[in-house]
Amino acid sequence: MTNAKWFQDVEANNREVKVYEKDNTFHKTKWKKVRVGDLVKVERDEYFPADLLLLSSSYDDGICYVETMNLDGETNLKIKQSLEVTCSLRDECSLQTFKAVIKCEDPNENLYAFIGSLYYSGEQYPLSPQQLLLRDSKLRNTEHIYGVVIFTGHDTKVIQNATEPPSKRSRIEKRMDKITYILFSALVLISSTGSIFFGIETRGDISGAGYRRWYLRPDASTVYFDPRRASLAAFFHFLTGLMLYGSLIPISLYVSIEIVKVLQSLFINQDQDMYYEETDRPARARTSNLNEELGQVDTILSDKTGTLTCNLMEFVKCSIAGTAYSHAVTEVERAIAKRRKDGAPEIGDSSSDLAEQNSDVTGSNPSIRGFNFRDERIMNGRWMREIHSDVIQKFFCVLALCHTVIPAVNKESGELTYEAESPDEACFVIASREIGFEFYERTQISISLRERDPKTGENIDRSYMLLHVLEFSSYRKRMSVIIRDKEGHLLLLCKGADSAMFGRLSEDGRAFEANTKDHISKYDETGLRTLVVAYRDLSEGEYRTWKEEFFKAKTSVTSERNALMDLVADKIEKNLFLLGATAVEDKLQKGVPECINKLAEAGIKIWVLTGDKLETAVNIGRLYRYACSLLRKGMIQIVITLDSPDIIALEKQGEKDAITKASCENVEKQINEGKSQLNSAKKHSVASALVIDGKSLTFALMGNLENLFWELAIDCASVICCRSSPKQKALVTRLVKLRTGKTTLAIGDGANDVGMLQEAHIGVGISGVEGMQAVMASDFSIAQFRFLERLLLVHGHWCYRRIAMMICYFFYKNITFGFTLFMFEASASFSGRPAYNDWFISFYNVFFTSLPVIALGVFDQDVSARLCLKYPLLHQEGVQNILFRWRCIIGWMLNGVICSIIIFFFTTSSILIQAFRGDGHVAGSEELGVAMYTCVVWTVNCQMALSINYFTWIQHIFIWGSIIFWYIFLVIYGFLPPKVSTTAYKVLVEACAPTPLYWLATLAVVISALLPYFIYNAFRTRFFPMYHNIIQTMRLQSSETQNPVGFFARVQDKIRYMKERLRKKNHERR
Repeated sequence: MTNAKWFQDVEANNREVKVYEKDNTFHKTKWKKVRVGDLVKVERDEYFPADLLLLSSSYDDGICYVETMNLDGETNLKIKQSLEVTCSLRDECSLQTFKAVIKCEDPNENLYAFIGSLYYSGEQYPLSPQQLLLRDSKLRNTEHIYGVVIFTGHDTKVIQNATEPPSKRSRIEKRMDKITYILFSALVLISSTGSIFFGIETRGDISGAGYRRWYLRPDASTVYFDPRRASLAAFFHFLTGLMLYGSLIPISLYVSIEIVKVLQSLFINQDQDMYYEETDRPARARTSNLNEELGQVDTILSDKTGTLTCNLMEFVKCSIAGTAYSHAVTEVERAIAKRRKDGAPEIGDSSSDLAEQNSDVTGSNPSIRGFNFRDERIMNGRWMREIHSDVIQKFFCVLALCHTVIPAVNKESGELTYEAESPDEACFVIASREIGFEFYERTQISISLRERDPKTGENIDRSYMLLHVLEFSSYRKRMSVIIRDKEGHLLLLCKGADSAMFGRLSEDGRAFEANTKDHISKYDETGLRTLVVAYRDLSEGEYRTWKEEFFKAKTSVTSERNALMDLVADKIEKNLFLLGATAVEDKLQKGVPECINKLAEAGIKIWVLTGDKLETAVNIGRLYRYACSLLRKGMIQIVITLDSPDIIALEKQGEKDAITKASCENVEKQINEGKSQLNSAKKHSVASALVIDGKSLTFALMGNLENLFWELAIDCASVICCRSSPKQKALVTRLVKLRTGKTTLAIGDGANDVGMLQEAHIGVGISGVEGMQAVMASDFSIAQFRFLERLLLVHGHWCYRRIAMMICYFFYKNITFGFTLFMFEASASFSGRPAYNDWFISFYNVFFTSLPVIALGVFDQDVSARLCLKYPLLHQEGVQNILFRWRCIIGWMLNGVICSIIIFFFTTSSILIQAFRGDGHVAGSEELGVAMYTCVVWTVNCQMALSINYFTWIQHIFIWGSIIFWYIFLVIYGFLPPKVSTTAYKVLVEACAPTPLYWLATLAVVISALLPYFIYNAFRTRFFPMYHNIIQTMRLQSSETQNPVGFFARVQDKIRYMKERLRKKNHERR
């Protein structure tokens, strides 16, 4: 456990909450002392100290508003409601006589389920998640609540869900570790080689009765040079070599990289072009470990709702009694019209006209959030003139009554707003209000509307008794309420997915089925989200029987309770009368098509993983095709689904083994058929797209089918997985990550995307409508999908290039320095004597070469941000790892070896063979060491100057300042007493500086050492340019001439060749 986490736990455990004590009053108690069974009072804006059963609140009907952002990331408030039998416990006096027993499930991690019963006054009352208040959620818009502690500490659901986030490291860091191992092996090899030669030389110092190197006094030597114990001396020399050549191991590189990555993260955080002013949210690098990984992304796996779309639903169209209403134009229709330049297509009926988009339809208010519906036939009460006015009335009554929305009135403005758990429900209630069915009040037992009387045309208030709410679930795909009107009629109102609704219609209720299906199909084609609306009358006898059965299922304290409740709900949700269908638009975020198009140009593949149904996912893909070719016209669509009559019939029978076997066989058959379609499409050079639903995906990711599925998916130009569960999203992400072996990026905005964000190499969270859960689990966060373009193509490219160059350069400068030491030792009979002063060696990586490499990692730009976006192909440098492949790494290492050889031999040749000082004295080891060290400092810093593409004043200060600081240090250190400065005592002032040979040798050696790299780089840039070299040349071309000739013409040909090569490569992979 980290210190930060420990401090957070201590802080949470020491928070205080009011607990009801034996003296019948509330006393403040620390969270860590709260026990199961305690009665607590939580006040506004306080966190819940444990998992609580809601008894009552400051509202008469026992409701309260809860913010669960710390649990699921959702920012919209959740409505919780106590049991009616306990909502009267509203003060300390009433709590004195309250005695009850709670039986519930064992502690578990499921945030959205709770099974239990309350036994009070001899009666049993079923409990549901509606009465459960979870620890770490916060009370909002409610003065206080009273609750009973059910789970504490590690038994609470939030702690049960706590998991350690996965540790992620970039590919460059992993490769850097391998290089470090190689260098360590080289260190051991060099030290071993030196010690072997040293042992041989030392053993040979005694030759018979004489001494070969008598001047070393082998007869009086220490153990380190004793020829009689040469093996032991060689071992000690080996240890000396490990310390002497320790600079080969780039320990300071890890520190430098961490500094650079933190600074890079600050630049990402401060980028104004990724700041979203509407929500005041900038981009955030939540980790600095993966900056360079952004520049290597090969595949993006994206959620749809809230990520590619706004998740702000608008009621756009509807079909009622077989008639399509609304003239509003969707983004798909607008895109088609823009392409064809001949207006929008007909959707529903001939009255749909693109020109109506900007017309001022009487009674419509385009500025209303969530409502973009235009049709004069039913606005302002004109629906009463329609033939099927009774059906229209029932249709909007269902929308106004069948929900869990809570109305809220602003005390200052008097404005009515709605607190909804989903944007869909809010837009349905708003649409009903705008048509004339205003939902304005809700209690535990009633719902009130202000609606227009068809007979008198007057607005009247009407209350409905709310008997049951059958909540939506992914299994049921529908929601129902059972109500009783003032006349005593029992009604079941239902809305749900078409796949779950049409099979439940009665024979008499199918009058509008054909037209409604046709309209739904057309709505789906324009990317709209559709729901079917229906109702039925209930008899008293049927309802009474069903109620008893439902109560038994609801009060069962077993793990099967939800399944039993769904089964009982199925029995009454039948024989429905079809009223119509709704069509809601979740618009694409601004700039999404352009962003996807740019990413596709960069060679990045995009998979869409969505929870939407197959038709909606496909049609959103069609929307993309008009801008970014996700699903292009003429593209063969391979659809894999288990919504076939045979499978559905088996599911009704409930035989799990038979269903599994048949489903596997069906999916395998469809995959093989898809591969045949794919092969046929390849022969005709036609691209293919794969669309697979969640049920099929479950089996496609099992056993042998996984290989077949991958072979099909990787050859498709686009892949869309719909109806995907959070677990399936994570599994698909893992499949792509492991099979491609390249960098994957997952992007999402909701709690259901957390799994794939953590599974991918890089997780990007969007701080959108669905809360902050995805952001909290992400590595990077942005406010809009379109900012991903700049994050990858600009910051990703820069960070990749900077880190790659920085590491390569670091190895180069350390090898250059280390090998001069080795060659000097070799020339000194492997004596272990260092060429440089100890402080020279210590300060090399700290003061004389560290700052320029940090400046390279933070500021260098091979091309500007504008050109990065203009030429997205540049991203392929990172995907193909051009700057950090082994060939490039070895090339830099070889450059270091060459430089060290030139520095050593040229320096020794120019200094040692002649008089060094003006008085005729030759150079000693001190002067040679300073001259050679000077050449190393100049060479590696000038090499940095040659490698940098973008000079700033900071780079100039760091590069030339490091060289100047070497001379300043040498002067100051040389003036210290000889016992301190040792070999450096006044060596510059008295020995080197006055000698012209020292300066001329430095100049000649540095130029000679840099010349090989300069020649190689010039040759490669001219005849084998990299992507960034080509773009740099094009930039020069545009500034010099508009008519490319000679070299510039060849550059243009090279660009065309690379684009064609990338296109062919992607086509082959697909």
